[in-house]
Amino acid sequence: MLDFADEVTRTLDRVRALEPQRTGRLIRLVGMTLHAKGLMAPVGALCEVVGAFGDRLEAEVVGFNDQTLYLMPYSEPHGVGPGARVRLLEHRAEVKVGPALLGRVVDGRGQALDGAPNPVCYESVPLLGDALNPLNRGTIHEPLDVGVKAINGLLTIGRGQRLGLVAGSGVGKSVLLGMLTRFTQADVVVIGLVGERGREVQSFITETLGEEGLSRSVVVAAPANVSPVMRLKATHLTHAIAEYFRAQGLSVLMLIDSLTRVAHAQREIGLAVGEPPTSKGYPPSVFSLLPNLIERGGVGCGGHGSITALYTVLAEGDDAQDPVVDIARASLDGQVMLSRRLADAAHYPAIDLNGSISRVMQDLLSPDDWRVANRMRRLWSLYQTNAELIQVGAYQAGTNPELDEAIRLHERLKAFLQQDMHQRVDLDQTRADLVALVGNP
Repeated sequence: MLDFADEVTRTLDRVRALEPQRTGRLIRLVGMTLHAKGLMAPVGALCEVVGAFGDRLEAEVVGFNDQTLYLMPYSEPHGVGPGARVRLLEHRAEVKVGPALLGRVVDGRGQALDGAPNPVCYESVPLLGDALNPLNRGTIHEPLDVGVKAINGLLTIGRGQRLGLVAGSGVGKSVLLGMLTRFTQADVVVIGLVGERGREVQSFITETLGEEGLSRSVVVAAPANVSPVMRLKATHLTHAIAEYFRAQGLSVLMLIDSLTRVAHAQREIGLAVGEPPTSKGYPPSVFSLLPNLIERGGVGCGGHGSITALYTVLAEGDDAQDPVVDIARASLDGQVMLSRRLADAAHYPAIDLNGSISRVMQDLLSPDDWRVANRMRRLWSLYQTNAELIQVGAYQAGTNPELDEAIRLHERLKAFLQQDMHQRVDLDQTRADLVALVGNP
């Protein structure tokens, strides 16, 4: 009995010794970063900060130095001061997911933004997901009908592919994203609007998605005015929700607008905790975050479900060598480049075939379809390369038979690549139009 009583006493002493480590005090505020001492918590843990007058805010642990924790709040740190109490709420970041999310608009923490009660979900999953063994994943072998001729015919994508929409500002990324959202044949659409203007969030939901599109979608919104840690949390939540539906064996279309704003959020966090800036001021953590996010998409284990992921990537100043564009291009299964020159000429969608590629396209098409698509691309590229010579009359007909054909077909090629934002063209119709346009070599 004495041994048992001694063991109980020792256990209680250990619990009491750990108790102070669950609470601490705020010692410093630098920019948006709170410094706290007296508690032990891992990176990613959720804490509550309570001010002297009862003001409360939640913050996430984003780093530490010796015994000092660095926390970044989800909202402006008004009402807290030196000595404010900091209390650990959750050691590990988890989120609630479930079918109740369909048709809803939520923030980065899964709380409702659409005026309805918070969705009631019962299943908890890790916010950062679980890594999949690449050898257990299924292969990308089934074409995905996205309803856009230029992509269906010349940049064919498959279920489970990860694709980037790369462009500068104002060349039609959001319109093309809306077309893909409405037209793509998928069971569930999960949309992350990260770092965008609040007006664009509302416009995308009401005008682009509409009531019918929203009914099979989940929208996670973290506009530009929320804290960087909330923007990053919204990105991870979008992926976690998509992973949940993939685990149910569903075909999921996941859209992130935009990957560049995600990189900006991580840059703010990294610089705030003392990471050294590298290319264009991005800290090293950005270049590890983006590939990790992208790898969360794809086909599930054993081909069970899929996440087809589309990421918009902002080429700042139309710089195709921007660091974020470069890392996205290296990590994704292809990219669709949008051209300002085409957009200025009212050519929509402004897809530049010369910079666009689908790395799995050859595995998805028959040899005949592959040859037809390549012939169309070759004729279009040949005309673009010689456009100045043709326009000034310096090219003599008959010099290059293939260029002669490209000139003859140019207006029809251009008409094929253009499409009204409300018009859907399926895969079969696209292939028939391509064969009628350039023949069947």
